[in-house]
Amino acid sequence: WDKELNTTDPNYYKWTQWIFIQLYNMGLAEIREIEVNWCEGLGTVLANEEVLNVNGKMVSERGEHPVIKKPMKQWVLKITHYAERLLQDLDTLDWPESLKEMQRNWIGKSEGALINFKVDGRDSSFDVFTTRPDTVFGVSYVVLAPEHALVDEITTDACREAVKAYQEVSKAKSDLERTELNKEKSGVATGAYAVHPITNELVPIWIGDYVLASYGTGAVMAVPAHDERDFEFAKKYDLPIKAIIEADVTEAAFTDDGVHIESDFINGMNNADAKAAVINWLEEHAKGSRKVNYKLRDWLFSRQRYWGEPFPVIQWEDGTVSVVEESELPLELPVMDNIKPSGTGESPLANATEWLEVVREDGVKGRRETNTMPQWAGSCWYYVGYILKQDENYVGLNTEEAKQLLADWLPVDLYIGGAEHAVLHLLYARFWHKVLFDLGLVPTNEPFQRLFNQGMILGENNEKMSKSKGNVVNPDDVVASHGADTLRLYEMFMGPLDAAIAWSTDGLDGSRRFLDRVWRLFVNAEGGVSEKIVSENNGKLDKVYHETVKKVTEDYEKLGFNTAIAQMMIFINEGYKAENLPKEYVEGFIKLLNPIAPHMTEEIWSILGHDESITYAAWPTYDEAKLVADTITIIAQVNGKLRARLEVPASITKEEMETQALGHENVKAFIEGKDIVKVIAVPGKLVNIVVK
Repeated sequence: WDKELNTTDPNYYKWTQWIFIQLYNMGLAEIREIEVNWCEGLGTVLANEEVLNVNGKMVSERGEHPVIKKPMKQWVLKITHYAERLLQDLDTLDWPESLKEMQRNWIGKSEGALINFKVDGRDSSFDVFTTRPDTVFGVSYVVLAPEHALVDEITTDACREAVKAYQEVSKAKSDLERTELNKEKSGVATGAYAVHPITNELVPIWIGDYVLASYGTGAVMAVPAHDERDFEFAKKYDLPIKAIIEADVTEAAFTDDGVHIESDFINGMNNADAKAAVINWLEEHAKGSRKVNYKLRDWLFSRQRYWGEPFPVIQWEDGTVSVVEESELPLELPVMDNIKPSGTGESPLANATEWLEVVREDGVKGRRETNTMPQWAGSCWYYVGYILKQDENYVGLNTEEAKQLLADWLPVDLYIGGAEHAVLHLLYARFWHKVLFDLGLVPTNEPFQRLFNQGMILGENNEKMSKSKGNVVNPDDVVASHGADTLRLYEMFMGPLDAAIAWSTDGLDGSRRFLDRVWRLFVNAEGGVSEKIVSENNGKLDKVYHETVKKVTEDYEKLGFNTAIAQMMIFINEGYKAENLPKEYVEGFIKLLNPIAPHMTEEIWSILGHDESITYAAWPTYDEAKLVADTITIIAQVNGKLRARLEVPASITKEEMETQALGHENVKAFIEGKDIVKVIAVPGKLVNIVVK
């Protein structure tokens, strides 16, 4: 526990602030005025990942308070600069494929073209990003995001009222809701037209909330004949549908590969060749360019609340911005009586004037940043903090001592956590780690080499535990009734660690019975060592013991706790059958069970005569030679029916198997007085005697 850390400890967040300064100096942190998710109830801005869509309304993930869109100056971290590396390096990680796919989708890489459309009758123009530049000849309209900067400028008077009303409605929707695939697409016309970049035809400009200003360029070209979303939109608003790939598009859009038609210089080409040809034409005529796009957006890093790491930043009245000197870190939160939201959009720190206002040596006045960092900041590097913590302080991240410690310990070999962190903590931590790697502070490109998602324990009714459903199991009650070791054993024996499994009181009772059996086998009624435990080894438990050491060790490595426990149960069953138990095997077994049931095994270890904790004992090893049995069990059949089981040497020959089977008393009773037609022997398994 001397490595336990607290992200709100100034000794810890000193280095969170120090990392932010490095991000700022690298140009990866900046202030922008952007449209944010403002939550009045929490008095703060929320990241897109912290906003839910409940009954068509944006609400906060925490507390489900209403959320609206609002322009504000905010700190952002340019995670998009690392998008390609975050994507490519997923292939090097031993993570569940489903979780890696979630990150790939969140990053959302797409390759295509940037195409410039001029607005008819104006000097304005806008770019669209498309992954299908080959379909440019099928464009019949274009769609801008309702919040696109051009909308107010180009909207005609006749359409202004409808456009304004639509913009207001879209503000109340989350980005997730607006881009939901199953959602019916909606929009309104602006009355303006764009000039097709190749044909010079005029195409109407619409706005639609399924287009986001924060993704891509905030504008899309619509090709209804070859895009399902555009097809639905065109059908709904009676817009032209022009096929430019050989296909029937009367009932649905055709989105597969095909021969291009009605497409000028790409007629007769398939999709891939047509894409390349269109991009080349656009670049030659300065109408567009090749482009890689990402769905991932820069990380909104400001929060308008008291609790959070203060930004080590000062904004001066002369318009400049500076970060504080490293010697002034940590910049601690001021002690305040009232830490409720200020109501102005700023955090409560705006009211701490003594802390807030500063003066430079040249007399220029400044103001500290009133926003604080989000909860993710401290958790982005806490695994490094564990390594660097010494007593109540931390080895400086920028020291040679830290570099050596991190080289010894990183990357994290195994990280166990829920899948709900896939596009939040895990993505943010990977981003910060890559920054630290680029600064030469950590030796690896990735923080967590192996990741495992644990499953969920459900209520006995097979539903998620909830107070309202009355199916919550209180661990304290289980510890009181069955013991902590029973609870630990049962949870590990319920099934695969990554599965969702219902709680069972019967299963809990069964786990307690197993531990009781272990205790009674090794400890006598007086609390001493069982008389069955001896120093000699007659070899009768060799095979099952070494099998148990091998399987439990391997299963622990792959987190297969349920199958490891099943093997230990087999050993205990064999132990009860045996006349005596070699002490070395008893001690080895207790070591195997210790990670699951530490309290009971520590007690048995002491009863066996050890003064030092079992924690420091060497893990048991197995002998491959002992895994091979000296004897095997074969069956004897008469006309295919089981008549006897025989214990025979493992090296027995086929002929010897036949002889022993024919000589068994029970077999003799079924073949006596009958003719033996033939004897079939399957080495190591069975002998079948056919009679008539």
